[in-house]
Amino acid sequence: MVSKTIRVAIQGERGSFSEEAVLKLLGEIAQVHSCRYFEDVFRLVVSGETDACLIPIENSLTGSIHRNYDLIRRHELRINQEVYLKIEHNLIVIPGVKLEDVRTVISHPVALGQCERFFEKHPKLQKESSYDTSGSVRDLIESGSRDVAAIASRRAAEIYGGEILLSGIQDNQENFTRFVLLSKRLDPLDGANKTSIVFSFKNSAGALFKSLSVFALRDIDLTKIESRPIHGRPWEYLFYLDFLGSTKEPRVKNALNHLREITEFLEIMGCYPRDESVEKKGM
Repeated sequence: MVSKTIRVAIQGERGSFSEEAVLKLLGEIAQVHSCRYFEDVFRLVVSGETDACLIPIENSLTGSIHRNYDLIRRHELRINQEVYLKIEHNLIVIPGVKLEDVRTVISHPVALGQCERFFEKHPKLQKESSYDTSGSVRDLIESGSRDVAAIASRRAAEIYGGEILLSGIQDNQENFTRFVLLSKRLDPLDGANKTSIVFSFKNSAGALFKSLSVFALRDIDLTKIESRPIHGRPWEYLFYLDFLGSTKEPRVKNALNHLREITEFLEIMGCYPRDESVEKKGM
């Protein structure tokens, strides 16, 4: 039986960490569509040009990617799956180039920021931002510059013909990014055991405590909570919450119904299978 191809939009070029995450999650059934900007990634799903998109939502070192949380709500897509990817940054050059030849290092700003100790050891190196890690390798190889290096994945070096001069140059070896697969699909996949929601409430004494208590009373394990400002409503906030459990479970249904009584807004962002490999990585 031939598996159906899934068209998936990502931000970044071939060899990006987003592409690695797609391949880890979906394998050969994924047909990847590269975009330069996250807005374009969402647009392709909304327009029907792709079936889904995969975006990074948080990193174990730098925290949440707030822009993408805002885009999820704006475009009303739902989380269908999640995947964690270990991030390893490599210094990539044109074959034959030595470290002493390099004057400038290009990559995405987040990747540059995650390699600060490397730059402290090599203070003469100048950092230059690029829109994408793998794209910086492609541009380097196309330019033929022998005094420039790029920071990206091993896969990017293999795809574009770069040479890895140094591997694992990130500050922290326990560097993971959580990606989520989004689509218009509302019903949970089989095996869904994790739920993401967003809610808000009127500012009153104990409002947050009351909201969280609906989960504590039913022994529902919260895995993340974060607040974001509500645009156009100064000093009011949206609360993003992840918890273990399916919306099909009676205790979860009861908790959400209870939460609706307390809050002025509640939206289920997705119910999906948890990436259990996160436990094996000690996270």
